[in-house]
Amino acid sequence: MPVDQSLVGREFPPTRPYAVSEAKVREFAAALGAEYDGGPAPATFPIVLAFDAMNAFLAAEQLDLFRIVHGEQRFAYERPVQVGDVLSATLSVASLRQIGGNDIIGTRSEITDATGELVCTTTATLVHRGADA
Repeated sequence: MPVDQSLVGREFPPTRPYAVSEAKVREFAAALGAEYDGGPAPATFPIVLAFDAMNAFLAAEQLDLFRIVHGEQRFAYERPVQVGDVLSATLSVASLRQIGGNDIIGTRSEITDATGELVCTTTATLVHRGADA
């Protein structure tokens, strides 16, 4: 069954605050095959929060993760993520279309700091495979 078009424009609750620690940044960098030597977190670090927001969205809408194919991810920064930041992500559905029995869902997650200032915006395209796909 296709995802309901009424999702477009809907905003989901923010993720729990996430404290960016040096250990977590080092762990993330190591997973990328890089080393962290201080300074800003790797440019793709906000995916940690965006993924939590996406999982909460999927659970709220009862969409199965095993039917999701990640199509695209982009990051637009206001400032770099730093160790010591406390961040949250708020996901909204930006677009939705059906193609060949699949739902193509465009999401936007705003990553904000503890003061509510925008740090980064991530956009993603998710392909929700239909039952017959």
